[in-house]
Amino acid sequence: MGSFPPSGAAGLCLLFAGVVILMGIITAEAKYPAIYTTFDNEISDLGATRPPDSIIRQPSARIFNTTMLVSGALILGGAFFLRQMRVRRGSVVAVGLMGLGVVGVGVFPGNYGAIHPIFALMAFAAGGASGIVAARCLSAPFRQVSFALGATALLSLAVAMLGDLTPAMDQLGDGGIERWIVYPVVLWLVAAGGHLLGAREPMT
Repeated sequence: MGSFPPSGAAGLCLLFAGVVILMGIITAEAKYPAIYTTFDNEISDLGATRPPDSIIRQPSARIFNTTMLVSGALILGGAFFLRQMRVRRGSVVAVGLMGLGVVGVGVFPGNYGAIHPIFALMAFAAGGASGIVAARCLSAPFRQVSFALGATALLSLAVAMLGDLTPAMDQLGDGGIERWIVYPVVLWLVAAGGHLLGAREPMT
């Protein structure tokens, strides 16, 4: 039996990162000891709400912050193993920046008003970029799927940054728009991880 290939290790890291994020958020939402809606509340509210008068509610904060730390470390691991493969540098950098941003969200929850948004924006932008950049290395039909998920995340990020200038804010709220950024990236992590695990010729 040969050694476990870097493509398999990268696939496992990315797949489990997506699973941990999804299930961690669901668990933190279920354990939130106050009213929490996907319309009004941003995902990061699970860790701590924005200043001033930040609120940290347990056990959701502990669950969410741990989720971000573990999943961010897994994504960074995925970037490391992608580097061991002959993958284009752009993909490695995008995935690595995504992992760094996710770790930063866990280290600096929402009550760190000056730092948290920087890491959140890094995770959002790099996550969407990962799907688009990786599409150049993939074969159809996953190429189109990867591009579509990345583009959806980045387009949703642009809509979120426009705020009340678009009708989306009234229709989806802060929480809904943020989930249109985050969940396509989570789906990309799971899909890319599965692709790396199952493909005979992984992305190069």
